[in-house]
Amino acid sequence: MSWSHYRILLRVKDETARNWYMNEAANQTWSTRQLDRQISVLYYERLLASQDKKAVQIEANTKLSEIEPEQFIHDPYVLEFLNLKNYPALHESTIEQALIDNLQHFLLELGTGFCFESRQKLMRYENDDFYVDLVFYHSVLNCHILIDLKLGKLTHGDVGLPLYTFYYSL
Repeated sequence: MSWSHYRILLRVKDETARNWYMNEAANQTWSTRQLDRQISVLYYERLLASQDKKAVQIEANTKLSEIEPEQFIHDPYVLEFLNLKNYPALHESTIEQALIDNLQHFLLELGTGFCFESRQKLMRYENDDFYVDLVFYHSVLNCHILIDLKLGKLTHGDVGLPLYTFYYSL
């Protein structure tokens, strides 16, 4: 568990309840939000007081359902605001610069929770160095979103890395 988990647990006055929440959070791999929610709805106390403990557990588990990334990552993205023309000299760097120049529009197109972090970020993956075009942090999913911009056809080499790849076509 993280320090944030322990900070939340410190708010629980009853030592027995605190230990129970701590064990459940560790066993069930609750996020800090899930732990905070369970404490705020008095899950432990309701479980003790309930005649039908199974119903309370089922209700708690359905409320704790995992956040699906598909709820926050759109497909496809419409980048018409870039106003780029399809010409032979169009390069990925041109698209990247256009996205940076129109960062506010791009963040709105991406959706809720995206925070811009870096561009042309050096990454090391299995003894290979490569540059990720754009790096965002998603505040709801609590993860980094790595974007690799590509022009042209999708190849098997393009999908080999764990990146979210944007293909730009006009």
